Amino acid sequence: MMQRLGYPLYFLTIIGVWKILGVVAVLAPRFPLVKEWAYAGFFFAMTGAIISHFAVNDAAMEYFGPTLLLVLTVVSWYFRPLDRKTVLATN
Repeated sequence: MMQRLGYPLYFLTIIGVWKILGVVAVLAPRFPLVKEWAYAGFFFAMTGAIISHFAVNDAAMEYFGPTLLLVLTVVSWYFRPLDRKTVLATN
């Protein structure tokens, strides 16, 4: 599928390592800013996957996986516990 989408096969290794590190960051205690970056990375990866399928005119079924993961990412980010949210400093 990666070749059909126009990506080199080594891209699978890069994305795979980033996703594993992102999961570790989201599940690890503390470090709310790192968690925000991990969620952003998942969001970018899934929207990129959806756009890639759109660019090669894939069937609607090919959008299901990335779209489901995108929705789960947004829901997980939105409903994360208060102690895992970043707080903006205001003056």
